[in-house]
Amino acid sequence: MIKNWTKAVLPISATLREVLAVIDEQALRIVLVADDELRLLGTVTDGDLRRGLLRGLDMSSSVELVMNKQPTTAGSDLSDQDLVRLMEAKDILAIPLVNNGILYGLKTLNQALHPIRYDNPVFLMAGGFGTRLQPLTNACPKPLLKVGDKPILESILLSFIRAGFHHFYISTHYLPEMIRAHFGDGEKWGVSITYIHEEQPLGTGGALGLLPDNTSQLPLIMMNGDIMTNLDFEKLLNYHQSQVADVTMCVRDYEYQIPFGVIDCAHTDSNGSVITALSEKPAHKVKVNTGIYVLNHDVVRQIAPNQRIDITTVFEQVIARGGKAVPYEISEYWLDIGRIDDYRRAQADMLELGIF
Repeated sequence: MIKNWTKAVLPISATLREVLAVIDEQALRIVLVADDELRLLGTVTDGDLRRGLLRGLDMSSSVELVMNKQPTTAGSDLSDQDLVRLMEAKDILAIPLVNNGILYGLKTLNQALHPIRYDNPVFLMAGGFGTRLQPLTNACPKPLLKVGDKPILESILLSFIRAGFHHFYISTHYLPEMIRAHFGDGEKWGVSITYIHEEQPLGTGGALGLLPDNTSQLPLIMMNGDIMTNLDFEKLLNYHQSQVADVTMCVRDYEYQIPFGVIDCAHTDSNGSVITALSEKPAHKVKVNTGIYVLNHDVVRQIAPNQRIDITTVFEQVIARGGKAVPYEISEYWLDIGRIDDYRRAQADMLELGIF
């Protein structure tokens, strides 16, 4: 998928001059026309633009006069080979990627023919009990609960595959046979999947100590298996490497409001106190952990087999040793499906926003 595909998106109010500028700057030979919610309205190729000008339109004319309002699109279920066949059959050089009408990317024929591949291991955590989602998880592991028409974990896996990753580990504990039966060895998607089974729960980081000795020495991306996000994993990995970090944690802003008036007081010399300031129901903003990480190989190897440890402790140990731990702030969609209300919201967001 084109990394900066959003730069090829224009609103319906755009002019042909703006279309030409985008085509020239992005060198993609196509512009995507969408509304504020990224609902695809149409496409304009360099050929559409040229034909419009030959019809007598000028550069101030509306994009609506030349755009294809029924363009060929593709969803997340198509492989690169499928996309190549579709683009060749339609004689097009690029295809918008949509989910429920919402744009999430753009794939060119050249990119589908020569896809980028990342050999970095991806570790998906899928061993939790999902207690807060009972009774839905009484007979189904949380990562296999469906959002839309796919299990949460399958949507996560497909997001990584679309980004070019192909080497996966999945940690299991609760109902592991169901996860193995659904995903198998990954052959269905043209990737490899290896299972890391925790006989006893080892915390949020302990499963890393069970990785085989032949695990790639490239930085590893780790992610909880109950998260919905459209995070750009390539961009995350590039950031980690550019910072020469030992570990990277994806974070986002979280704002909470105190439901009472807050009083600041100061002690006086007479053993009393005075009010110095008052704030009516103040709001506070903090950075929170999103459950997505990048860890260098030497950090992973510090975790002993069957050691019970949380991932936050792993970060604390890196910092204590003088290593470099960096935050990666994400503004993309993100939802931790931890409670029933979160699960309901995920279903609604899938329909309304086209996430995944």
